[in-house]
Amino acid sequence: MNKLLKRNENEVIGLVPAAGRATRIAPMPLSKELFPVGFKVIDGTQTPRPKVVTHYLLEKFRNVGISKAFIVLRDGKWDIPAYFGDGALVNMHLGYLMMREPFGPPFTLDQAFPFLRDEIVAFGFPDILFRPEDVFKQLLDRQKTIQSDVVLALFPAHNPQIMDMVDIDKNGKIREMFLKPANSNLGYCWLCGVWTPVFTNFMHDYLQSYQRENSLQNAKHEKGEQADLTVGAVIQAAIKDGLEVYGVTFPDGEYIDIGTPDDLVRSLKMFG
Repeated sequence: MNKLLKRNENEVIGLVPAAGRATRIAPMPLSKELFPVGFKVIDGTQTPRPKVVTHYLLEKFRNVGISKAFIVLRDGKWDIPAYFGDGALVNMHLGYLMMREPFGPPFTLDQAFPFLRDEIVAFGFPDILFRPEDVFKQLLDRQKTIQSDVVLALFPAHNPQIMDMVDIDKNGKIREMFLKPANSNLGYCWLCGVWTPVFTNFMHDYLQSYQRENSLQNAKHEKGEQADLTVGAVIQAAIKDGLEVYGVTFPDGEYIDIGTPDDLVRSLKMFG
């Protein structure tokens, strides 16, 4: 496949994994992705209405002209399509896909593989709120300029032990990614990104190989489950395989993950 992909020849599609179980803040009466954080004003009325956490990510997609997105679900999270419907609420066209392999976010994302083989993907976690608002514009502009396979948004890390830390050179190329290191002198972690069909295909092939290898190992050890794989682990594998992965740094950027009780409280103060 030609790695020099032209932005004007590829549509940009949003991709949102929403198959998690939110165990850190369970029990909840609804899917974590629908937790109200802040308010919005609906057209035709001046009365503020609750704004759910996923709305912020979809809004960032729409602000850069992305009109289509796939949300990948697991069984039981039917409140998400019930809420967002066809996407009119966020002025987008939304499609819903079902997770098949329960082995981590990369497998969830790979459910969109048949629909994304020739498209640029804009990816974000629905439970992470971040600023500035033009993050995806900067990522897409950078990808268009340097024609790299992946461009990630890099933010100052609050706690390196729970983040994927990145080592970047002076040109912004990511030399290596360290997955939740016990100790790190690095300053930036990644939060979201854009990628080309080169990475979409790499991830699909990598996951198939990973699943075959782990199925054999599990059979040998008589285990019925395999550990969850992270998106960062797949990106690091892509770097080792020679794919070009760059980052755009946001030194003044803000972010918060609503997946823990403490950060959920902080998010209500930050975006309320």
